[in-house]
Amino acid sequence: MAKDDVTAARGFSGKDYHDPPPAPLFDAAELGKWSFYRAIIAEFIATLLFLYVTILTIIGYNSQTDTNKPGTNACDGVGILGIAWSFGGMIFVLVYCTAGISGGHINPAVTFGLFLARKVSLVRAVAYMIAQCLGAVCGAGLVKAFQKSYYNKYGGGANQLAHGYSKGTGLGAEIVGTFILVYTVFSATDSKRNARDSHVPVLAPLPIGFAVFMVHLATIPITGTSINPARSFGPAVILNREKPWDDHWIFWVGPFVGAAIAAFYHQFILRAGAAKALGSFRSNPSV
Repeated sequence: MAKDDVTAARGFSGKDYHDPPPAPLFDAAELGKWSFYRAIIAEFIATLLFLYVTILTIIGYNSQTDTNKPGTNACDGVGILGIAWSFGGMIFVLVYCTAGISGGHINPAVTFGLFLARKVSLVRAVAYMIAQCLGAVCGAGLVKAFQKSYYNKYGGGANQLAHGYSKGTGLGAEIVGTFILVYTVFSATDSKRNARDSHVPVLAPLPIGFAVFMVHLATIPITGTSINPARSFGPAVILNREKPWDDHWIFWVGPFVGAAIAAFYHQFILRAGAAKALGSFRSNPSV
């Protein structure tokens, strides 16, 4: 008798971890729960704060390095490294603060990937995405309200394709960057990994924030780095100029494609979902 069979015969599970059950596609009961609306509010506020701090960082850097402004130096400011730390650090802080309430998505692409993996229901996924986009608009709006002249002069932190790069290059950068982020999210929150590596405690927001930091270092020169449709949507709405809108589709298509690939890779390759499905198919006598 195989080891798993002996374990099962003795009343024990062969696994030392428990996967949560798949989220229902549509759960109308969620609409009557305060926890549902509390999670939506948490996503809205977290995305608002994320845009507020990061857009201010970008505008501050552009102002400090503006050679046409008296008293400035092109070598001043936080630089690309500081901007990357701003995005990665805020994700670390905000995911840590909201993970127990809403999961700390703060990104429609992350929400989309988790929905494809049946981690969240369709109702919750759509509500989160709307809250994230509204939060991004309000966060960028706060920056403009406080520093209107600087916001307009330095482009409002809006994502757009840099000169010299093709749209295909920008799209590829967003796909790969979002894949890295969503893959890290799945890995950092994986119940199997947490059980196997319980002797090596890893705070999930830390690798997620660090992934955001690393991707920004690589892709800021290409697209300004989105990997988050809400992050691109908010500044584009508030700035409302032609160039950011011309490239805007890249910052939706790229992240959603990258998130879908990451969800498939983690669930069906790393977690052997495809092998399990094939084994179930072969063992079903009615097929």
